[in-house]
Amino acid sequence: MIAKKDLIKINDYLWEIKGFRARFYASEKMLDEIFRDRSLQQLINVTSLPGIRGYALAMPDMHEGYGFPIGGVAAMDYETGVISPGGIGYDINCGVRLLRSDKNFEEIKNHIESLSQKLYQKIPSGVGRGGKLRLNNQELDEVLENGVQWAAQKGFGDEEDLKHIESEGKLKEARADAVFEHAKNRGRDQIGTMGAGNHFVEVDVVDGIFHEEQARILGLFKNQVVILIHTGSRGLGHQVATDYIKIMVRALSKYNIKIPDLELACAPFSSKEGQQYFSAMSAAANFAWLNRQMITWHVRKVWKELFGDEKLSLVYDVAHNIAKIEEHSINVKTQISNVKTKVIVHRKGATRAFPEQPVIIPGSMGTASYVLVGTEQAMKQSFGSTCHGAGRRMSRHAALRQVQGMQIKEELAHKGITIKTGSIKGLAEEAPLAYKDIDDVIEVVHNAGIAKKVARLRPIAVIKG
Repeated sequence: MIAKKDLIKINDYLWEIKGFRARFYASEKMLDEIFRDRSLQQLINVTSLPGIRGYALAMPDMHEGYGFPIGGVAAMDYETGVISPGGIGYDINCGVRLLRSDKNFEEIKNHIESLSQKLYQKIPSGVGRGGKLRLNNQELDEVLENGVQWAAQKGFGDEEDLKHIESEGKLKEARADAVFEHAKNRGRDQIGTMGAGNHFVEVDVVDGIFHEEQARILGLFKNQVVILIHTGSRGLGHQVATDYIKIMVRALSKYNIKIPDLELACAPFSSKEGQQYFSAMSAAANFAWLNRQMITWHVRKVWKELFGDEKLSLVYDVAHNIAKIEEHSINVKTQISNVKTKVIVHRKGATRAFPEQPVIIPGSMGTASYVLVGTEQAMKQSFGSTCHGAGRRMSRHAALRQVQGMQIKEELAHKGITIKTGSIKGLAEEAPLAYKDIDDVIEVVHNAGIAKKVARLRPIAVIKG
């Protein structure tokens, strides 16, 4: 097991593992918790992947995942590198979207119960739960290849929404025929649904502004009511990962790839298997963006019903389980050069943080969430990446052993947070004690310079599966 003696302290917020091109962001007080699982060993394993450039990185919300640690970032050379489904995850393009209203807390405080109840009724949630929109084969293929652009054409959004979504809600490399039939069938009726686990729709209040000018640019102000949506590609994305991990395992011997952990199964990006997976992953990412768009459509309908014609505007939508083709300046020794290299950046529980791009970081249920913006420093240090959330500190089973769902519901009610859920057990699994301190995580990325704080959000209503 890795210990502090195995680390080189680069600065107060960045550490390197001796003997490996592996670095991670954390404060000193976070180290003991990080050492409790295999996330650092998984980070070391990532450095063995063919074609990796610069450092394998992990964010302060890191914890053990499948193959890559959650919170992991790695860039693979476009020509010689591999693509690994374990570096993206099962919930492809799990991500977060922030909607802003023009109302302050005082204007809606007497409507919180009815707002949360109506949202719970409108947005299907829970394991395997389907929605009202069921797509035929042609429509599903169009969704997989066009993402939110399909929604805009059908009246479920508009061109203004597209401007505020990462990649405008569509990866052009998507191919519907790369997604197998079983995956399509799992997702056919899941557009506009939340799912279970840590997914949610949340009504928040802006309770802190750290950067007045950036907040103004994003349309945020103190005591403003905003809505967070956190979900991904549902059963379709999970099945895409399952299908292609099997294919990648079989491809290892074909391409003579040796890895220390089968969960890192991969194929050359330029290979048939690599290209097919990237097309399928891109399609699942488009599906996830559309899923969040359809939930937005439901949220807007509820909002209009309660508060009139005022529109909820989209601040931004970010992915945090995805691989993208990007160009970055990389030097073998310093990770910085003036020559840009084309790479496939794997972000597994990590958020893109390009300069001035909004970064939305949800906390655990009942704690704060944050809005940040990316920086030039992130481009130099972390392939334009930052954290994605608080990060788990204990498993769901461990949380269930320590707390009961009704207890959590009562504690949140005492804090003035309304909860609507179909699973009391799910509340216990997602209890705040199961997660790291979001304030600590945000301080690390802010002080490390890879994202800067703009606003803090306080939950007043949470809708979960």
